[in-house]
Amino acid sequence: PAPFPLFPPPYWLCPHNAKPRPFSVPRRPIGSGVEFPARPLVVRRGQRFHVGMRLPREPRTGDGICLELTLGPNPQVAKGTHVLVPLGGSSPTGWSAEVDEGVAEPIGGGANSGHALWVGLTAPPTAPIGRYRLSARTRTEAGEFAAPFEPDNDLVLLFNPWCQEDSVYMEQTSDLSEYVLNESGRIFYGTEEQIAERAWNYGQFEPGVLDACLFILDRRGMPHGARGDPVMVARVVSAMVNSLDDSGVLVGNWTGDYSQGTNPSAWAGSVGILRSFHGTGSPVRYGQCWVFAGVVTTVLRCLGLPTRTVTNYNSAHDTDTSLTTDIYLDEAMRPLERLNTDSVWNFHVWNDCWMKRPDLPEGYDGWQVVDATPQETSSGLFCCGPCSVKAVKNGDVFLKYDTPFVFAEVNSDKVYWQRQAHGGFAVVHVEEGAIGRRISTLGATGHARVDITDQYKHPEGSEEERRAVSAATSHGSRPRQRGPTSGGEVTMTVGSGPAVAGADLELRAVLKNGGLEPRTLRLRFSLCAVRYTGVAGAAFRQEQHRRTLPPGQEDTVTMTVTYTEYQPHVGDQDALKLTVAAAVQESGQVLAKELLVRLHTPELTLTLLGPAVVGRPVSVQVVFQNPLPAPLPSASLRMEGAGIVRKGLNLDFGVTGLYWFILVHTGLYWEGLGGKNGKNLVKIWSKLGENQIKMGKKGLKYGKERVKCGFGVTGLDWFILVYTGLYWFILVYTGRGKTEKIR
Repeated sequence: PAPFPLFPPPYWLCPHNAKPRPFSVPRRPIGSGVEFPARPLVVRRGQRFHVGMRLPREPRTGDGICLELTLGPNPQVAKGTHVLVPLGGSSPTGWSAEVDEGVAEPIGGGANSGHALWVGLTAPPTAPIGRYRLSARTRTEAGEFAAPFEPDNDLVLLFNPWCQEDSVYMEQTSDLSEYVLNESGRIFYGTEEQIAERAWNYGQFEPGVLDACLFILDRRGMPHGARGDPVMVARVVSAMVNSLDDSGVLVGNWTGDYSQGTNPSAWAGSVGILRSFHGTGSPVRYGQCWVFAGVVTTVLRCLGLPTRTVTNYNSAHDTDTSLTTDIYLDEAMRPLERLNTDSVWNFHVWNDCWMKRPDLPEGYDGWQVVDATPQETSSGLFCCGPCSVKAVKNGDVFLKYDTPFVFAEVNSDKVYWQRQAHGGFAVVHVEEGAIGRRISTLGATGHARVDITDQYKHPEGSEEERRAVSAATSHGSRPRQRGPTSGGEVTMTVGSGPAVAGADLELRAVLKNGGLEPRTLRLRFSLCAVRYTGVAGAAFRQEQHRRTLPPGQEDTVTMTVTYTEYQPHVGDQDALKLTVAAAVQESGQVLAKELLVRLHTPELTLTLLGPAVVGRPVSVQVVFQNPLPAPLPSASLRMEGAGIVRKGLNLDFGVTGLYWFILVHTGLYWEGLGGKNGKNLVKIWSKLGENQIKMGKKGLKYGKERVKCGFGVTGLDWFILVYTGLYWFILVYTGRGKTEKIR
């Protein structure tokens, strides 16, 4: 027989990583006992892993063995997507294969059948990432043989931030526990004076998420040979996580009408979104900035890029590349909202990912801004970044990608224009330091909010900061506007009392005369609701005041707004915006300030009611207090956790009524199909949760009541439930032709 006959399937080739090598990733016990599911094997660039081959005899002098890897539908050697690695040598693209004498484990198919050969295979730190097919070629005196590609032998290659030669290497490797490995986190929102947080399940190692992340790159049509460049990968992810241009992951919706999908505030994590997109190929409805950012964090961490979720308060949206935020007022100092196309978001959430930037001059490596929220186009696509944070800090807006837009978000000046008697506009006030406040992320320890404003800009008002602003605006669409700044004899600050949803709100302006002469002021208060994106509604409360300030004295002007007055105007994620404009009669000095007030809502409190043991159910008490002087008719609770809740748990409460529920028994297990309450189709199975409806050996069990039904017999069953507003009752169960009433 030929020295190298056909290798016996299916275990002739066995990708394996039993012994961690340098830069291997710490493993985490979920599912199969590793951070990713066992198949396919997942490794990182620059990391040595093992391939086991079972041969009918030992290799002899003159025999040749070559490992073959292909990536994508049209692999090419020149693109690095078709790799041939001779045993004991390396490929032109840097892959290497050496006999590994340190592994003596048997290979599947029998410990004594043939000769076991273990090979240490190493991918270069520049290799394209993705799912590779793996096979082998042999050459002997009898001829050549190429083994077929088997799906079980596939491997997925990821970026490696633990490898110094990888362009995503992070020197502070202790931070990688947060920026790559942490599957949960918190995303900050609210206003700069009222910072709030929401928990988010990134779940980058959950089953199905890695496949969804690779599908995103395929869906965009990204060339496989370009997937070794983290700059291009991050840019593609930025474009693909929103649905514009390319039918990407999420549909953005800021209208307040979410009847055709999921309210963005209802999402608790990325896993369900990515699984849905991968499974259906259709964009998921709906997302807003924190949802886009949460999904980007999941995708980039899954692919191996260190990534953090960043929140910028008072985030400007510059629509005309002027690198200023322009606010227009009429002659009476009332805002002209139809002209105010620039907006200031109460908060905006994006991402920073860590990488080297060989495409930029030296000094711009490190954190790079990536923003998937569709705001403005970049090279014709709705994407943003990667943009060097250092370039933003120094005002180097001529560097790619999208640095002018990001600079305006964090460090533009607020320029107030007033309409003049002749119909034109003049700059009457320039407010410095109002944009880009308390930029926040979760620290490397994963426990507390960290303010990273100093990474994005120099200290406010410093010579370095003003120099950066001057350098940036010199590249804007119009010359920098220089007008009266916040200095002057009279100063004004605005503030509010406790802002609690359901309670009355007190707003105030504090005026102080620092001059030597009395000053008379005319003030105008204007209050409106504003979406977190800065889009303002019509003013529903306006007041005018006149005050005379003696030298060196101060005065406080207040405005009280009742709950019944502001309630009709405030929606989901909305805040109240107070605009106060004042003019000094004697000197002509103009003052203007804006205040965003977020109404506090109660936090959810979660309490474990027993010990949390792996593999056992645990009861959790969730408490929410309604702060409003009216009932909440249709509230819902969404729960998600990595490795804890396999399917997102969605509990609706507050709605009474009659439900019906269908079960199908397949002969092996029960499957919940769905149910109906009045006009709305609901998923009762997920509403009640697997811990509440229990399947036992004797049948279906709900609480303490058991529904007797014959297991092993396939068929259709249904039962009727009534929700009283506090708890569920099962009324009637029908199965095997028998109807029973059950409490």
